[in-house]
Amino acid sequence: MFIHIGGDFVVLAKEVVAIIDVSNQEQISKKGKSYVQQMEQTHPVIRISNTDVKSIVITTNHIYFSPISSLTLKKRANAFHLENDLMHNKTRD
Repeated sequence: MFIHIGGDFVVLAKEVVAIIDVSNQEQISKKGKSYVQQMEQTHPVIRISNTDVKSIVITTNHIYFSPISSLTLKKRANAFHLENDLMHNKTRD
């Protein structure tokens, strides 16, 4: 299942490592900032839009700076997990 993260970009839900809210830079912890900086050194960075960045999506292969809020992205990811669980339960019946 895919999650739309803004623009023309979608990512595989199972590849999402973290979704970080950056809409309020002051609330990001030092550990959070350090983690993103470390990941930027080993993963290609893709800026989806030139508008305000509201969240950072870290996947197993890339880092995306997304204009979509982290809350919306987390809802989309949770919808994937719920659908996946329902499909898994149907196959067991």
